[in-house]
Amino acid sequence: MNPQLLPTLASSAGGPSRPEAPAGPQRNGGDLVVETLEALGAKTVFGIPGQHALGLFDAMGRGNLHFVSSRVENNSAFAADGYSRATGEVGVLFLSTGPGALTSLAGLQEAYATGVPMVVVASQIPLEGLGARRKGMLHQLDDQKASAANVTKSQRLIQHASGIPSAIQDAWTEAISSPQGPVWIEIPQNVLLDPILVPPVEDALAEAADNPPRVELIREAVKWLSAAERPAIIAGGGTRRGRAEKSLLSIAEKLRAPVICTPGGNGAFPWTHELSLQSWIEDRHMTDVLEDADVLIVIGSSLGEVTSNYFTFEPRGRIIQIDAEPRVLESNRPGLGIRADAGQALAALDSALDEALSATAAAPDWHGTTPEDLVKESLAKVRARLEAQELGKELKFMADIREAVPADMQTFWDMTISAYWAWSCWDAREGQFHSAQGAGGLGYGFPAAIGGAVGLETVGKPGRVLAVSGDGSAMYSISELATAKQHNVPVTWLIVDDGGYGILREYMVGAFGKATATELARPDFVKLAEAFGVPARRVAPGDVGDALREGFAADGPNVVVVETLLKMFGPTHLGD
Repeated sequence: MNPQLLPTLASSAGGPSRPEAPAGPQRNGGDLVVETLEALGAKTVFGIPGQHALGLFDAMGRGNLHFVSSRVENNSAFAADGYSRATGEVGVLFLSTGPGALTSLAGLQEAYATGVPMVVVASQIPLEGLGARRKGMLHQLDDQKASAANVTKSQRLIQHASGIPSAIQDAWTEAISSPQGPVWIEIPQNVLLDPILVPPVEDALAEAADNPPRVELIREAVKWLSAAERPAIIAGGGTRRGRAEKSLLSIAEKLRAPVICTPGGNGAFPWTHELSLQSWIEDRHMTDVLEDADVLIVIGSSLGEVTSNYFTFEPRGRIIQIDAEPRVLESNRPGLGIRADAGQALAALDSALDEALSATAAAPDWHGTTPEDLVKESLAKVRARLEAQELGKELKFMADIREAVPADMQTFWDMTISAYWAWSCWDAREGQFHSAQGAGGLGYGFPAAIGGAVGLETVGKPGRVLAVSGDGSAMYSISELATAKQHNVPVTWLIVDDGGYGILREYMVGAFGKATATELARPDFVKLAEAFGVPARRVAPGDVGDALREGFAADGPNVVVVETLLKMFGPTHLGD
């Protein structure tokens, strides 16, 4: 279809004719979208153009938004997610109707599960086709926004251009209000294209809704903690989302409580602190410590599959669970549920503990052991167990990567054996650790890293980031090499090639004695990257550190391929 015909067709499809717009540059509904987003502070948009969405893209040509064009909508969603995680700002995603919108859903599932604030603007068929009437329009769905209902906080259909600014402002407010997450807006083609009388958007305001803890719940939590002999803390992803790290450190030191981070919470507590159990959440030695706590504070975690060491966790003490999402509270274990933003809740708890804890309060006692010694002993037990499993190659490989990565560099990990190791062993230092453990889909690492690098450069910070994928997950996002090249994104992509879906291979051999359908034909990743114009090299596992350092020093995107078969440490939820 000739795009020049679209305004005429859209106007005729929208019903009664509209008054003529005043003289001057032609503005339409797409301009209202762009103007409102800019007024709210948006700087970058991810997505892929589509026929029904052309009004959005035409309007961007009159605005100041920077557009990053991905090659698959799912990867656009991952990129907007990575942008938000890296910068703390709202990720913005533009989608076309039907197949484009649907292709994004797996990426949005990760953002929804992990609490990443995003505003998603999807186009729709013209107004006259809405209402589940089967008119045979291109890309038509019976109810497009219903498809997004499982992976977004809310969904809005805008049917009049005058409603666009307020709807986007409301969506932005909802996205940043805890529990944060993606919010879906869809706008019909003719609403985006028709001339408008609405004046340019001059300002827009979106402030996160307050989500403080109830006073009586904090008071009760303080009573429990004041009498506790063996307090401990699990810091989940909500701790980072709520920017609660400072309060967490203060509370842990007041209580002398050991702290362990979940994969999502990795980096919420200093790795080398004398109270840090680090992130060995899947280890039975850590599960034993947490089970022995007489009061366990759980922050921003559902105590789900991974955090509970695959539902083997059987706590003997009482649980204080803090989460912004009410559906999380007591979803796996009974306890004192405090529905609140983690930052606000921990700040209130920290302040209340100042008043409640006296200088003469009894010292923590873990059966005659201090909490600091307990932490040392527990970490030593983990190390001894790993060393007994002939995992020298894996331990060195991960250590070499950690040594090569600058302390403040952000890293993005796909669902691959290297990432499963990183969940437990990665010291985020001054950087940030990002992985796809929220929904667990493949293909996250590279496109999210692209978004993260773009975001860091947008806010004036060094943009170089690291993405880590396996060969199987790399194929989900291999087309984004074109995106990285087109925008000269400073991302170094480490592909650990073991010839298949390595973790599934392990699972199947362990469960059935053999693996089926886990082996993969794959390309020569070095030649493929070079075909996109992206520098690439293949190195032995022992040379990964030097190769990464060279990649970090280069300009634009580059790829490092390591062909090796890594093993996971033995699962302790099955018994040693």
